[in-house]
Amino acid sequence: MELSQRIARSRPLATTAMHGRVDAMKARGEDVIDFSIAISHFPAPQSVLQATHDALSQPALPYTTVGGDAGIRARLAAKVVRENGIAATADEVIVTNGAKQALYQALYVMADPGDAVIIFKPHWPAYVTTCKLLGLVPVLVDLPAAVTADFLASLPPAKILIINNPHNPTGGVLSADEIERIATWLKRTGTRAIVDESYEKLIFDGAHTSLAARPDWRDIGIVTLYSASQSYAMMGWRAGFAVAPAHVVTAMETLQGPITAAAPMLIQLALAAAFESGEPAAMLAEYRQRRNLVLDLVHGLPWLTMHCPASGPYLWGDISALTMDSNQFAEQLLNEYSVALMPGEALGAPGFIRIGYISDDIATLRRGVQAIIRFGNARYRSR
Repeated sequence: MELSQRIARSRPLATTAMHGRVDAMKARGEDVIDFSIAISHFPAPQSVLQATHDALSQPALPYTTVGGDAGIRARLAAKVVRENGIAATADEVIVTNGAKQALYQALYVMADPGDAVIIFKPHWPAYVTTCKLLGLVPVLVDLPAAVTADFLASLPPAKILIINNPHNPTGGVLSADEIERIATWLKRTGTRAIVDESYEKLIFDGAHTSLAARPDWRDIGIVTLYSASQSYAMMGWRAGFAVAPAHVVTAMETLQGPITAAAPMLIQLALAAAFESGEPAAMLAEYRQRRNLVLDLVHGLPWLTMHCPASGPYLWGDISALTMDSNQFAEQLLNEYSVALMPGEALGAPGFIRIGYISDDIATLRRGVQAIIRFGNARYRSR
């Protein structure tokens, strides 16, 4: 059977493809350390487990409206009002099967084939892949050290700007002044924005400011994405939601209805419980220790520069002093040392690597990083 041309032109996400390779190796009994993605070793919050236990004790779990149960949407709206300063109502919330579904649907209803979408690089690969699936034109722009008015003025015309704040993979967090400059630019140019705030709970230094935390967010045209995956160690739950103007939410429901309909009620209950459970302080403190451990281990290496990230479950390393071909670096590392990481090419930045450091115990983390060091040192000496 022949495949459609549109899917034949598409490629799997590099992040999920690498993780799939690692899973296949593990299934064959191989001992592999996987730094290619970030899967927390923490359990979901106790309140989430209790909420799902209580729900499973009920005689039935019903279908809900496509955008989510009204009570759940009200609870999530209250969360963004309380924590993010976004004056949203329940009809401006849509519950989705993870943030990826929210991203796909937002792009689908906000832009038409051929429209340009600005994406800062390095970037989460799903932004580019989703744009291409929808016939949109991703315009990749290097993310500067600081988002200035001059930088924004240099951007090409586009229908949508995608912002990842906090940022994957660098761990950068936009300041309130940078957020204000972006809002001013959006209003001046008429560009719409999709803001991915999936890492909002994983901030070590500084404070998070939501772009939509302003009274004119609807007029500007801002859609904000949230996910329980990283913030509450709920990767496999596939629980996310979006906040958007009501007419955009209605359009997203029109798309979601024939595809998945509503997210499962059990997951909706877990999602609301997660975002009502407070700050994941213990998890964040442990992540900080892990981050610092890796930074200490790689400090002083002549071929690797790795700055301390202000947020997130990843470390972003510059290996351009050794090679610009980080694909080859990652392949050889996996083949020779059974350690997987994400090459920068997958995120739009050759000569870089991304390490997810939250998955295994400390001993495994240390062993994997030491393997990377040995591998890199050997290549550096043999240049």
